[in-house]
Amino acid sequence: MAEPLRVAVRRGEILECVHDVHAVAVRDGAVVASSGDPALVASLRSSAKPFQALPLARAYDGLDTDLVAIAAASHFGTPRHVEAVRRLLAATGGSEEELQCGPQEGRPPDPVYDNCSGKHAAMLAVCRAHGWPVETYRRAEHPLQRLLQDEVAAAAEVEPEEVETGRDGCGVVAFALPLERAARAFSRLEELDGGPRIAGAMRAHPELVGGDGATDTILMQAHAGALAKAGAEGLMCVRTADGTGLALKSLDGNPRALRPALAAFAGRLGIPLPQFVEVPVGNRRGDPAAVVSLL
Repeated sequence: MAEPLRVAVRRGEILECVHDVHAVAVRDGAVVASSGDPALVASLRSSAKPFQALPLARAYDGLDTDLVAIAAASHFGTPRHVEAVRRLLAATGGSEEELQCGPQEGRPPDPVYDNCSGKHAAMLAVCRAHGWPVETYRRAEHPLQRLLQDEVAAAAEVEPEEVETGRDGCGVVAFALPLERAARAFSRLEELDGGPRIAGAMRAHPELVGGDGATDTILMQAHAGALAKAGAEGLMCVRTADGTGLALKSLDGNPRALRPALAAFAGRLGIPLPQFVEVPVGNRRGDPAAVVSLL
């Protein structure tokens, strides 16, 4: 097994800390590159959103692409993000009062500002399409959450019971997979029923998937045809234009290690990300104080 990528934080001449990042790339069902342990199990968290949005894409043919994109988003709660969520609710018969993602710290108290509100709006829409109760949609025993576990399993080509589960920060079920299976799932996104609509919407609206300055948004803006979706605790999943799936996980959960790791690992696969090679860190006075880069 290859060593993980090592990302250092340097403050002047001081080596302040080192983050280990495990990474794997899958193309046509085979591992084509890895650093660290491809079998490392990682919680997908928000990286699962493109797959959680698949039932929406299948159930609502007429949705605008921005409404499909917001369903797969971890958005910044800006006016354009919130407007897209509200339009998705209106188009599918939902209301803000039904959203159960809860308020997010540092944002207005209405749940529509939560970074997962697009996903929750899509979940309400899928419940309506199937005639399922909306009041309990986030509970693990609800048929919606069982369907979404099946979606993640099918994308990763594993049995549903092999997908580990927990409770996500927004209250719904969270899923976990080995990194190799997460990369495999992203490589297969456009082969899945509804996958081309999800992928096309994300490509068309990268600024809705994250927001200005978000790592996944920048990557998609820099590389036409690529898809990227961040997950909490230092996870990033990518699908390149040639159908290669990548999954990277900062072992200690710190996302600041992801950009230099992405630059190094994706660069091996012909995806240059020069803006991620070195990440400056400022201090409270706005002075450059540290640099995050590959060790």
